[in-house]
Amino acid sequence: MSEIDDKLASMGIELPPTPSPVANYVPAVRTGNLLYLSGLGPAARADGTTPIGKVGDDMTAEEGYEAARLVGINILARIKGVLGDLDRVKQVVKLLSMVNSAPDFKGQPAVANGCSDLLVEVFGDKGRHARSAVGMAGLPNGIPVEIEAIIEVED
Repeated sequence: MSEIDDKLASMGIELPPTPSPVANYVPAVRTGNLLYLSGLGPAARADGTTPIGKVGDDMTAEEGYEAARLVGINILARIKGVLGDLDRVKQVVKLLSMVNSAPDFKGQPAVANGCSDLLVEVFGDKGRHARSAVGMAGLPNGIPVEIEAIIEVED
Protein backbone atom coordinates (compact mmCIF):
# COMPACT_ATOMS: atom_id res chain seq x y z
CA MET A 1 0.00 0.00 0.00
CA SER A 2 1.06 3.57 -0.60
CA GLU A 3 1.65 6.08 2.18
CA ILE A 4 -1.60 7.88 1.38
CA ASP A 5 -3.56 4.61 1.22
CA ASP A 6 -2.21 3.80 4.71
CA LYS A 7 -3.27 7.26 5.90
CA LEU A 8 -6.79 6.79 4.52
CA ALA A 9 -7.07 3.37 6.17
CA SER A 10 -6.01 4.87 9.51
CA MET A 11 -8.73 7.52 9.06
CA GLY A 12 -11.33 4.82 8.34
CA ILE A 13 -11.88 6.04 4.77
CA GLU A 14 -12.53 3.50 2.04
CA LEU A 15 -12.54 4.98 -1.45
CA PRO A 16 -15.64 4.19 -3.52
CA PRO A 17 -15.74 3.47 -7.24
CA THR A 18 -15.92 6.85 -8.96
CA PRO A 19 -19.15 7.82 -10.66
CA SER A 20 -19.47 7.93 -14.42
CA PRO A 21 -20.02 11.28 -16.10
CA VAL A 22 -23.70 12.30 -16.34
CA ALA A 23 -23.29 14.04 -19.72
CA ASN A 24 -20.87 14.45 -22.64
CA TYR A 25 -17.53 15.06 -20.90
CA VAL A 26 -14.56 13.12 -19.56
CA PRO A 27 -13.90 12.69 -15.83
CA ALA A 28 -10.34 14.05 -15.98
CA VAL A 29 -7.83 15.52 -18.40
CA ARG A 30 -4.10 15.52 -17.84
CA THR A 31 -1.94 18.07 -19.58
CA GLY A 32 1.73 18.14 -18.62
CA ASN A 33 1.95 17.73 -14.87
CA LEU A 34 -1.57 19.05 -14.19
CA LEU A 35 -4.64 16.88 -13.74
CA TYR A 36 -7.98 18.68 -14.21
CA LEU A 37 -10.91 16.89 -12.57
CA SER A 38 -14.46 17.47 -13.75
CA GLY A 39 -16.93 18.42 -11.04
CA LEU A 40 -17.89 15.70 -8.61
CA GLY A 41 -20.74 15.36 -6.15
CA PRO A 42 -20.76 13.61 -2.78
CA ALA A 43 -19.86 9.96 -2.31
CA ALA A 44 -22.46 7.82 -0.59
CA ARG A 45 -22.41 7.73 3.21
CA ALA A 46 -21.62 4.50 5.07
CA ASP A 47 -25.36 3.73 5.18
CA GLY A 48 -25.60 4.03 1.38
CA THR A 49 -27.48 7.32 1.30
CA THR A 50 -26.27 10.37 -0.62
CA PRO A 51 -26.89 13.94 0.56
CA ILE A 52 -29.49 15.80 -1.48
CA GLY A 53 -30.82 19.30 -1.00
CA LYS A 54 -30.20 23.01 -0.77
CA VAL A 55 -27.91 24.29 1.99
CA GLY A 56 -29.68 26.86 4.14
CA ASP A 57 -33.06 25.41 3.24
CA ASP A 58 -33.13 21.57 3.25
CA MET A 59 -29.94 21.19 5.26
CA THR A 60 -27.73 23.08 7.67
CA ALA A 61 -24.26 24.45 6.94
CA GLU A 62 -22.86 21.58 9.06
CA GLU A 63 -24.67 19.02 6.88
CA GLY A 64 -23.32 20.87 3.83
CA TYR A 65 -19.81 20.56 5.33
CA GLU A 66 -20.32 16.78 5.61
CA ALA A 67 -21.51 16.69 1.97
CA ALA A 68 -18.38 18.60 0.86
CA ARG A 69 -16.21 16.11 2.79
CA LEU A 70 -17.96 13.31 0.89
CA VAL A 71 -17.13 15.14 -2.35
CA GLY A 72 -13.50 15.14 -1.19
CA ILE A 73 -13.66 11.35 -0.87
CA ASN A 74 -14.91 11.15 -4.48
CA ILE A 75 -12.08 13.47 -5.56
CA LEU A 76 -9.53 11.16 -3.91
CA ALA A 77 -11.13 8.15 -5.60
CA ARG A 78 -11.05 9.90 -9.00
CA ILE A 79 -7.37 10.85 -8.58
CA LYS A 80 -6.48 7.29 -7.61
CA GLY A 81 -8.49 5.93 -10.54
CA VAL A 82 -6.61 8.13 -12.99
CA LEU A 83 -3.10 7.99 -11.50
CA GLY A 84 -3.22 4.57 -9.82
CA ASP A 85 -1.37 5.94 -6.76
CA LEU A 86 -2.30 8.89 -4.55
CA ASP A 87 1.37 9.28 -3.59
CA ARG A 88 1.85 10.81 -7.06
CA VAL A 89 -0.01 13.95 -5.94
CA LYS A 90 2.58 16.72 -5.71
CA GLN A 91 0.14 19.52 -4.83
CA VAL A 92 -3.58 20.19 -4.73
CA VAL A 93 -3.53 23.43 -6.72
CA LYS A 94 -7.12 24.72 -6.84
CA LEU A 95 -10.70 23.83 -6.01
CA LEU A 96 -13.90 25.37 -7.33
CA SER A 97 -16.64 24.60 -4.79
CA MET A 98 -20.22 25.14 -5.94
CA VAL A 99 -22.82 25.04 -3.17
CA ASN A 100 -26.51 24.54 -3.90
CA SER A 101 -27.66 27.43 -1.70
CA ALA A 102 -30.87 28.98 -0.45
CA PRO A 103 -31.12 32.59 -1.71
CA ASP A 104 -30.14 34.11 1.67
CA PHE A 105 -27.41 31.56 2.57
CA LYS A 106 -23.97 33.18 2.86
CA GLY A 107 -21.83 30.37 4.34
CA GLN A 108 -20.46 28.78 1.15
CA PRO A 109 -16.80 29.01 2.32
CA ALA A 110 -17.63 27.17 5.57
CA VAL A 111 -19.37 24.41 3.59
CA ALA A 112 -16.43 24.11 1.16
CA ASN A 113 -14.12 23.62 4.14
CA GLY A 114 -15.47 20.06 4.37
CA CYS A 115 -13.46 19.14 1.29
CA SER A 116 -10.53 21.47 1.97
CA ASP A 117 -10.07 20.16 5.52
CA LEU A 118 -10.10 16.55 4.27
CA LEU A 119 -7.46 17.22 1.60
CA VAL A 120 -5.17 18.88 4.15
CA GLU A 121 -5.74 15.97 6.58
CA VAL A 122 -4.78 13.48 3.87
CA PHE A 123 -1.94 15.29 2.08
CA GLY A 124 -0.63 17.73 4.70
CA ASP A 125 0.88 20.86 3.13
CA LYS A 126 0.50 19.28 -0.33
CA GLY A 127 -3.25 19.47 0.28
CA ARG A 128 -3.31 23.26 0.84
CA HIS A 129 -4.82 24.94 -2.20
CA ALA A 130 -6.29 28.04 -3.74
CA ARG A 131 -10.09 27.92 -3.77
CA SER A 132 -13.31 29.58 -4.80
CA ALA A 133 -16.60 28.84 -3.03
CA VAL A 134 -19.74 30.10 -4.70
CA GLY A 135 -23.48 29.71 -4.30
CA MET A 136 -25.65 28.20 -7.02
CA ALA A 137 -29.41 28.22 -7.49
CA GLY A 138 -29.27 24.49 -8.18
CA LEU A 139 -26.92 21.61 -8.99
CA PRO A 140 -27.39 18.38 -11.01
CA ASN A 141 -29.73 15.84 -9.41
CA GLY A 142 -30.25 18.14 -6.42
CA ILE A 143 -26.81 17.52 -4.89
CA PRO A 144 -25.78 20.08 -2.26
CA VAL A 145 -22.15 20.48 -3.35
CA GLU A 146 -20.15 19.98 -6.56
CA ILE A 147 -16.39 20.51 -6.63
CA GLU A 148 -13.86 20.50 -9.45
CA ALA A 149 -10.11 20.33 -8.83
CA ILE A 150 -6.71 20.97 -10.38
CA ILE A 151 -3.97 18.66 -9.10
CA GLU A 152 -0.22 18.80 -9.79
CA VAL A 153 1.17 15.29 -10.25
CA GLU A 154 4.55 13.60 -10.27
CA ASP A 155 5.56 10.88 -12.71
